[in-house]
Amino acid sequence: MSDRDELLKAIKDKAVVHGDFVLSSGRRASWYVDLRRVTLDGTVAPLVGRVMLDETADLAYDAVGGLTLGADPVAAAMLHAAAARGRALDAFVVRKAGKTHGLQRRIEGPDVAGRRVLAVEDTSTTGGSVLTAVEALRAAGAEVVAVATILERGAADRIVEEGLEYRHPFDVTDLGLG
Repeated sequence: MSDRDELLKAIKDKAVVHGDFVLSSGRRASWYVDLRRVTLDGTVAPLVGRVMLDETADLAYDAVGGLTLGADPVAAAMLHAAAARGRALDAFVVRKAGKTHGLQRRIEGPDVAGRRVLAVEDTSTTGGSVLTAVEALRAAGAEVVAVATILERGAADRIVEEGLEYRHPFDVTDLGLG
């Protein structure tokens, strides 16, 4: 079984939950995909990293991350998968708001100024979280080469309207949902 097929099976088995949910967008849904159940799973996280690296293999970037919390395990998985392949890849975390103490940084990790970066998120319905990260990255002097999520849930049009390339190995039809 390919990494992509194995990751899709893990998402279906571990992350899809049925019920009545309010999404971060405010929309209601009869199903929810809790991707942290796979991105933080010790056996599945390496698949996340490899699949996301494969999905973005033709893009030139040297750092990856996004708005905390959904992006953090995706970026970490990609960092480790890249290292296993002999590729140097830094990760960063974009805070929802800047700190008022210490270094007062909004973006934690290696400096992103002047670097080509990939903005990631686990899933996106409206694009709000990842576009907030993109805005912060651009303000910090990074060149955002693309946005990548594990699961596209409706944000594609908005992300593309912002002039960003958008990559995602899966969408809701792959899960038999939507």
